[in-house]
Amino acid sequence: MGPPVSLLQHRTAGGMVFHLFFYTLWRLRLTFAPAAVSLQLQREAALSSHDSWYIAIEGAIGVGKTTLARMLGDHFDAGLLLEVFEENPFLSRFYEDRARYSFPTQMFFLLSRYRQQQRGVPELLERGALVSDYIFTKDWLFAHLNLEGDEWEMYQRVHDALAEQIPTSDLVIYLQADTAQLVARIAQRDRPYERAMDRGYIESVNQAYEHFFASYQEAPVLYVDTNQLDLVTDPAGLQSIVDRIHSAFQEGTFQRPLPHFESPPVPKRLLGRGRPLGDLQRFHVELDKAKHFDTDLYLNYLFLSEEMGELGSEFAKLWLEEAALAADGTPAAQARREVLRRRRPQLESELADCMAYLLKIANYAGVDLEAAYLSKMEQNWDRSWRESPKVRAEGA
Repeated sequence: MGPPVSLLQHRTAGGMVFHLFFYTLWRLRLTFAPAAVSLQLQREAALSSHDSWYIAIEGAIGVGKTTLARMLGDHFDAGLLLEVFEENPFLSRFYEDRARYSFPTQMFFLLSRYRQQQRGVPELLERGALVSDYIFTKDWLFAHLNLEGDEWEMYQRVHDALAEQIPTSDLVIYLQADTAQLVARIAQRDRPYERAMDRGYIESVNQAYEHFFASYQEAPVLYVDTNQLDLVTDPAGLQSIVDRIHSAFQEGTFQRPLPHFESPPVPKRLLGRGRPLGDLQRFHVELDKAKHFDTDLYLNYLFLSEEMGELGSEFAKLWLEEAALAADGTPAAQARREVLRRRRPQLESELADCMAYLLKIANYAGVDLEAAYLSKMEQNWDRSWRESPKVRAEGA
């Protein structure tokens, strides 16, 4: 059965869109893979013989996917699968005229990504670990954003046939950033074909990613806010992501051994690193002087109590919104992620206020909060805890 007549005649005379579709097929010289079951068997064989794992990185345009993929590949001595987008002959024209070139651009990407992942993922997993700067499903996200009508229907049929043959990753790292940050980063890297990209489109892509990952269930997702993260100049930024990857794998989202990882730090060893609470306390000493804040110990305890009440109110709002989503049929885990995403700025603000007053009280009481915390946690680590939640809470 051929494509709908309306598609052949859509947008350009003489069925130009349809010809562009087959031009894409020719350019890629696509060969289809065996059945999905065969690929899965290959994958599991590679995993069992080489202790392989597969991490994919995703996020909106300009968020830093490829940069992080290269760094993690080097850190873990893993294979690297990077998206080859420069080969798309329609991409620059798409940014100039999205309405006209969205379909050929998207079909080229779909088939190109299929070819790369269908061949590359199993081959690299046979050798060991793998880091990629995209997931195959991202193609659907962009197509949903840019296609409609007959083009969207035709795209879905092709996509669904191909997606069954692509292995999914063991973990997805979703990089997030505000649209203003994305615009700045895109301008800084100054790729010629991105110069015609407008802010509105970047915003729509960013929002599409947020909605997409709010319900993504193909693999565990690690959310990383990159607004204040500079991986190139700050090694601590990369280390923080590496530590979170260790936690994600060790806490049960993925149980296979990970080759080339440094031994993940056990909790007690983490205490030896310390944290700069002392610097934060000194900051509040100077801030209180500069702003002439009241340094009365008991008054600031009342302020802390007030902030704790506001934090409690924020959690009440979170709970009500989560319950409303659940009542509408949203899965519990997805509902939790969605309300935390919506109310993250308010929650961050309330938690920061509570922390500020805790630091101030420590100052006014003459307590080195970091030293006190580390000492207390050393004691807790060596204690025996009973299972009763009440006893556990009272012992904290």
